[in-house]
Amino acid sequence: MSLLKKLDQDYIEAYKAKATVKVAVLRHLKTAIQTRMAEGKGTEVTDDDVLDLIARQVKQRKDSFDQYTKAGRDDLARVEAEELVELERYLPTPLGDDELAAAIDRAVAEVGAAGIQDMGRVMQALLGTHKGQVDGKKASALVRSRLSA
Repeated sequence: MSLLKKLDQDYIEAYKAKATVKVAVLRHLKTAIQTRMAEGKGTEVTDDDVLDLIARQVKQRKDSFDQYTKAGRDDLARVEAEELVELERYLPTPLGDDELAAAIDRAVAEVGAAGIQDMGRVMQALLGTHKGQVDGKKASALVRSRLSA
């Protein structure tokens, strides 16, 4: 089953179960998908496109959570955390530390990186291969340390 169909099915189930947080999250996600379809002039949205949209919304929720926590708005931070949990269910399983290190080594070898100037190419190869499985900040720090060594 495609990810788009799974989202539609989960939306209907959440709506019937009156799961307000999940309904709100899926409604925002479906709106983002509709916007992407309109931008693409009616082209079909792929699972990769949907994963990109989910990853963007996860990043937004994490940023909002951090900002609300710093501002002492625990009520709003809690809402963001609940929405984040719902969104992360649709992402693939994240890579562990050892798997991430091995993936970075493969990406470095794949692009033939010689130094820190090749960091962008390594990150592009890594994130392209492991879509939705890698935390960009963590990967960036590891790639930087690997290339500058």
